[in-house]
Amino acid sequence: MKTLLSGNEAIARGAYEYGCVFATAYPGTPSTEILENIAKYKEIKSQWAPNEKVAMEVAIGAAMAGARSLCAMKHVGVNVAADPLMSFAFMEVKGGFVLVSADDPGMHSSQNEQDNRNYAKFAKIPVLDPSDSDEAKRFVGEAFKISETFHTPVMLRTTTRTSHGKGLVELGEPIERKVSGFEKNFEKLVVLPMNARKLRVCAEERLRKLETFAENTNLNFEEPGEGRIGFITSGIAHVHLKEVLPNAPILKIGMPYPLPLNKIRDFVSRFDRVIVVEELDPFVEEQILAAGMKVEGKNLIPGIWELNPEIIRETLGKEGIIPAKERKQTTKADAIPRPPVFCPGCPHLGIFHALKKAKAKIITGDIGCYTLAAIPPFNAMDTCVCMGASIGNAIGIEKATGSGKGIAAVIGDSTFTHSGLTGLVDAIMNNSHITIVISDNSITAMTGGQPDPRTGWDIHHEENTPMDFEIVARAMGVDHVYPVDPTDMAPTFEVVKRELEADHLSVIISQAPCVLYPKKVKRDKFFTFLDNCTACTMCSRINCQAITRSSELTEKGRNKWQINVDLCTGCGLCIQMCKFDAIRPISRKGE
Repeated sequence: MKTLLSGNEAIARGAYEYGCVFATAYPGTPSTEILENIAKYKEIKSQWAPNEKVAMEVAIGAAMAGARSLCAMKHVGVNVAADPLMSFAFMEVKGGFVLVSADDPGMHSSQNEQDNRNYAKFAKIPVLDPSDSDEAKRFVGEAFKISETFHTPVMLRTTTRTSHGKGLVELGEPIERKVSGFEKNFEKLVVLPMNARKLRVCAEERLRKLETFAENTNLNFEEPGEGRIGFITSGIAHVHLKEVLPNAPILKIGMPYPLPLNKIRDFVSRFDRVIVVEELDPFVEEQILAAGMKVEGKNLIPGIWELNPEIIRETLGKEGIIPAKERKQTTKADAIPRPPVFCPGCPHLGIFHALKKAKAKIITGDIGCYTLAAIPPFNAMDTCVCMGASIGNAIGIEKATGSGKGIAAVIGDSTFTHSGLTGLVDAIMNNSHITIVISDNSITAMTGGQPDPRTGWDIHHEENTPMDFEIVARAMGVDHVYPVDPTDMAPTFEVVKRELEADHLSVIISQAPCVLYPKKVKRDKFFTFLDNCTACTMCSRINCQAITRSSELTEKGRNKWQINVDLCTGCGLCIQMCKFDAIRPISRKGE
């Protein structure tokens, strides 16, 4: 039976069909839906991790116990998980181990653009590069087989279009899930230098065996076609090229490392010209060139941004490979711009309003919904590097300038437990005098409302013990810890202003629930009694998307402001700004 699945859904189905026992991940677009869909299969033990490094380590433990395990993350997550990955790449894998790395060409929702096929080469482990949903499912099974055959971790690398695009997938019956149990093996599981030196040699020997495997596996195959120009493709680039040149001779590479160089050499020898079409880095191209074969690639195909059929069509058209009369003209519709904005009533609005009003000198930021404060209309975040960097950046600025007064580091609850805790340790250990603001909405909102250690329930909605940030901060040694409600503006501002001016380390915990997750907040809403509105603009300063200009004018010709009741979530920030009784709860509408 075939069904329509996204690439992420297909990977989850693959985990189910091919005997995965344990799966873990940290949410991050475009990988998030993998574990969310795996969790629907009760036969697989699944759980969110506080960060990618921990996810990798827990999945490694499951594999050490002889269970097929899968660990999923977005491309930058592999940066966090690289430490255990590089060691595990030397060790002997007992149960099958698959690392799913979801790259984000074009940076649709990421702070950088990187090609994680390079990580596989760096770690000397094989990488599989599916082109569509059906391959995404099947390659999970292939990855487990390779892992168990060669006792190695295997990377399954996807990209945004592969992850989120949908295609028909052939469904199969699940195989038996087996756990052989943990067996002690000092030489292969304890990477002390005395053992690691031997394992380093084993890794090279394994790589030679994988090179032989690459020549014979059906993961790499040729598609016959017409003409004297051949193409070598990998991943989603194959789908794009087939759309542009459906009858072209193609060598499809499903396993870009290690490459089947003999198979490629034979393919190249039969054509006048060979072009490598791949997204992002010249990963396949460089290996072919290094082997002494003449191919083209990044001299034609862009090495940055997301690839698409239009780019390929334009490139090949300029080369005369596609005659002008055969080039399809694509019409692009003018889409209405939809820049990301804070949700109406978002608790981050109140804390950033307080920081601006208190005239924070420098606000170092982090990864989360609150990063939107960096752009207009707030313009209230001065740095954003990576998960957890806000605290470290603030400490560094303080040490360089000689004062921590007026410096605030803003970090979300999920990001704080991901990698902010160690930043707080540094602040304590090195006598920093900055102000740390944990904007705690008790959910991982940016990626769709996944639970985190602060939430109080796990991926299966079973209750657990939520982390108490106040207790944690005090136990770590912070004397000045202040929970505030960001929807209560006056006391929030008072605490923020006082701590920014103080000469000590402080932690402000801004606690209020996300308005969307785990379910949409239901509160009494507000409306604008326009007769009382003076167009003073005070309500607009909280930058709530439910507050807009009205067509009604004051006597001086200024637009009054009004609340869109359909968007209002009843946070109450606006009514605290209004001095003229123009903003009222819905219950007073009949007055």
